[in-house]
Amino acid sequence: MSYENLMVAHLVTVVPCIFLGLVIFALPKGNRLHRTIGRAYVILMLLTSILSLFMKARAGPQLMGHFGFIHLFSVLTVVSLPAAVFAARAGEIKTHKYMMMLAYMGAIGFAGLLTLLPDRYFHRILFSN
Repeated sequence: MSYENLMVAHLVTVVPCIFLGLVIFALPKGNRLHRTIGRAYVILMLLTSILSLFMKARAGPQLMGHFGFIHLFSVLTVVSLPAAVFAARAGEIKTHKYMMMLAYMGAIGFAGLLTLLPDRYFHRILFSN
């Protein structure tokens, strides 16, 4: 799959997560709607994180000619989201809440901001003449 196709798939899976995460934070917790939106969010975030691992880093230093700093967020997301779901199922709601908030702030917030740096693909899409 080409980089451009991976980028489109990545955007299609990550953009809804921006809004799903905000909705989840705003709604009451623990009810059916929270769990339904949460499932969609987790599935999309896992997909987008896995997709991003196949996208070669185009900014900053690379490990093995492929992975960059931003890939750390992908790995952390793939590990932390299932752990957060298991915490909720085990009744460890504070742990679940903490892990989900950190995952959102890291994967959507910080990693999302990194995509706006001048040497990044998304920056070129948004700000090119």
